Amino acid sequence: MKLEQARRIQTPLTAGVCHSLKAGDWVLLSGRVYTARDQAHRRMADAIDQGKRLPFSLQGELIYYTGPTPARPGRVIGSAGPTTSSRMDQYLEKILGLGVLATIGKGERSKEAREVFQKFNALYLTAIGGAGAYLSERIKKSRVRLWPDLGPEAVYELEVEDFPVLVAYDLSGNDYFERCRDKYRKGVE
Repeated sequence: MKLEQARRIQTPLTAGVCHSLKAGDWVLLSGRVYTARDQAHRRMADAIDQGKRLPFSLQGELIYYTGPTPARPGRVIGSAGPTTSSRMDQYLEKILGLGVLATIGKGERSKEAREVFQKFNALYLTAIGGAGAYLSERIKKSRVRLWPDLGPEAVYELEVEDFPVLVAYDLSGNDYFERCRDKYRKGVE
């Protein structure tokens, strides 16, 4: 599929949109996306454990695992490529429990994480690794929402337009990585 043929999706997500997407689908996201990496996830998990509420709702939202670099003059944001998602697996159940309907990162997730996605009817989307400069061009607005002391690992609210992602795990439990491995194995035999 060509990226021009990708399905355009507006955020925040709805359950209906999530159910309609299948592993292997290319999607162009437009709207709000939050960022959070390791330290922000740790702080969110600590807040949840302490019974505290975040200052904004994550219901229906997406979390992009990125730590953007500082913006060059005249730019909204610096490079904003995906980071390895499996590092956030230990926090996934708590974060999805806040109503997050999708996460965006790179790489495969643990078996336990895939089960958590299924439990919460949430998607795992992948962004193009190594393309942080390209992806930053799809970010139209950026502002720090939480924990500015974390620098690039702070929680940012991004406004994206036609931000390209691939559905890696869908709500039916289909796994794009596994499908590619199976296809490769059949081609080798």
